Amino acid sequence: MAKLQTVATFENLMPEEFEIKTRKPKVIFWDIEISPSTGYVWNKWQTDVIEFVSEWYCMAWSVKYKGGKHITRCLADYDGYKPGTEDDRALVKELWEHLDGCELAIGHNADRFDRKKINVRFIEHGLPPPKPTASVDTLKVAKKHFAFLSNKLDDLGNKLGVGRKVKTGGFELWRMCMQGDDAAWARMKKYCKGDVSLLERIYDRMLPWIDNHPNLTIISEKEYGCRNCGSKNLYSRGKQFTSTGFRNRYQCNDCKAWMSGKHKPLVEIR
Repeated sequence: MAKLQTVATFENLMPEEFEIKTRKPKVIFWDIEISPSTGYVWNKWQTDVIEFVSEWYCMAWSVKYKGGKHITRCLADYDGYKPGTEDDRALVKELWEHLDGCELAIGHNADRFDRKKINVRFIEHGLPPPKPTASVDTLKVAKKHFAFLSNKLDDLGNKLGVGRKVKTGGFELWRMCMQGDDAAWARMKKYCKGDVSLLERIYDRMLPWIDNHPNLTIISEKEYGCRNCGSKNLYSRGKQFTSTGFRNRYQCNDCKAWMSGKHKPLVEIR
């Protein structure tokens, strides 16, 4: 009977004497708030806009660095702001710097909404595309792996027991901000910051389920580690067999994500 010989296993890639680099990847959680567009309409429901008076603009954003600072800005934070100001160039430019400087951007519905919306403001203000970065969208994770009754950020936070969104009181907050009310702007910043804090907690709960997570081990230039959180605290959990060989299977002791090593073909010896 022919004997089978396997090539080196994943354990051979993880000797203790490896020098591990400690560069910390720049990971951000982010969210934007925009104004409504205004225009003339004939009816209240399901009607076309006759003419736009003004289009939407960015009102506020919040960025939280993983393991680091939390920054929230609104239009009223910048020199030259006056009630009714719609010039968001300074606000947008500062957000551009954070997106350009990070290596992983995490948002909720960010791939479809936040990223495309803010790209409109970038190009209108003559800014180039920020550096291409990896992204994680927790809305996509929720839709792919679960069947929650609602995938809204507030409902997910409530269902997972990690918090709720800050209450705004409805559209009146947006109206008061556009009129220049200082208390409303402070509330808007609190609301936006709260969304990002809630986003981070939801992401942490979903982390072991994200099977296509950008590889933080590669981003942080480590020799080995958990793809999802970068931890070296892995342990072997058997093998995953294929038609031509196998992969050693591992689970992270910290975030509990599963991963596999490189494919190891079985070589027949005659």
